[in-house]
Amino acid sequence: MRRTWQTYHQPATLEDALRLHVDMGPSARVVAGGTDLIVELSRGVKPTSTLIDITRIAALRGIRDDGDTIVLGALTTHNDVLASPLCREMALPLAQACLEIGAPQLRSRATVVGNVVTGSPANDTISTLIALDAAITLASEVGQRTVKVADFYPGFRQTLLQPEELVTSISIPKLKPTERGLFVKLGLRRAQAISVIHFAIVVDMDEDVVRSARVAFGSLAPTVVRGGHIEAFLPGKTLTPAVCAEAGTIALADVSPIGDIRGSAMYRNQVLARMVADALVRLADGREPEGMPELPILLEHDTTYPQSSDRIGSLTSVRTVVNGEAVEWPSPATAKTLLDALREDSGLTGAKEGCAEGECGACTVWLDGQAVMACLVPAGQAHGASVTTIEGLAHQHHPEAILHPLQQAFIDQGSVQCGFCIPGMIMAGAKLLDERPVPTAHEVRVALSGNICRCTGYRKILAAMAQAANGGVEA
Repeated sequence: MRRTWQTYHQPATLEDALRLHVDMGPSARVVAGGTDLIVELSRGVKPTSTLIDITRIAALRGIRDDGDTIVLGALTTHNDVLASPLCREMALPLAQACLEIGAPQLRSRATVVGNVVTGSPANDTISTLIALDAAITLASEVGQRTVKVADFYPGFRQTLLQPEELVTSISIPKLKPTERGLFVKLGLRRAQAISVIHFAIVVDMDEDVVRSARVAFGSLAPTVVRGGHIEAFLPGKTLTPAVCAEAGTIALADVSPIGDIRGSAMYRNQVLARMVADALVRLADGREPEGMPELPILLEHDTTYPQSSDRIGSLTSVRTVVNGEAVEWPSPATAKTLLDALREDSGLTGAKEGCAEGECGACTVWLDGQAVMACLVPAGQAHGASVTTIEGLAHQHHPEAILHPLQQAFIDQGSVQCGFCIPGMIMAGAKLLDERPVPTAHEVRVALSGNICRCTGYRKILAAMAQAANGGVEA
């Protein structure tokens, strides 16, 4: 068992969380989605003995229309943004960035605030929030303050967040009727990819002439940076192909890329100029929503959230429902991931550990209706919740069923090779069929984008999905 923390707190109110944050001291770490934090702890980065889980604080949840502003609560996930018509219409670049992050199982848990606070220059939503002129609200026991996202990063992976503060919300000005914006990313693969380059552009247009522009570039400097030179160049210009090409060249003065495993500095510069030019042409043509699905795949269906409690002290055991049966995992389960608790405390070994970083999907289970990577979920987040694993999937489908239709389809189509990845693959695929009973081939690929088959047997896996979607008739 990997024991990376010892004490687990689950406050019910923001006031309780802020008090714990002070009482536990700067070594305590706050967890929400956990998709970055659990990886850091497993690698020994910023180790801690204490986690403060804020996911039961209802006041931090939800997306609010506040007139000219969209307010994201601190627990807003990337999936929440994708599912929000308000965000897709009035903050399109943010929705586009959320669609590019990880895979559905990660987007169901990872929060936008977590992406902001981690502060990596490769984090996709940061450039978007800067281009949208967003601000974050920071709270402590003595009050709150608001900081522009553009001013939040004094250096590489550094933020202005003080040890006693929590981010409670993000405020995003809605795009005006005259504004157009989009987010663009280059990665080495279509999903689960850290960006080689990403950027967001928002232009305010007076008919076909640019009135003003806000541009932010990621993975091209120690922090996400504003495009000062291109912002100064664009006003007063009509976005002709020649102007767009010149703007792409000018953008190179705003960045200072390094070479790394994902691409050399020379490659980044050469590609960036073309990408910026193409993005501006797309804006000029009004094609900024291109590629944004009307109904994104979420791998969430009938999602519920555990009720908050009056708990202020540490969580000493995890009481949950696993495959329809109430169980209690005693300490030290509170110091484990959900994957380890399922395997070690419940003896359910169907979910596998492949990467322990949310990259392979072999550990996919359902937590309160969401497909999640169990290796990145603290077991404490299953307290008062419901978990479904591959062992209980058939019963979840029908009380008398021995196999789920997708399990039967995997058998019929010969989709299982070594079998290691298959439980996670089936859990993701079955959640897609709950959400979209007759998915398109593209939707199947999106749903399974977080699951890697080490034997590369994807064609038969896709055939099994087709069979299950067709009511058990072989494709």
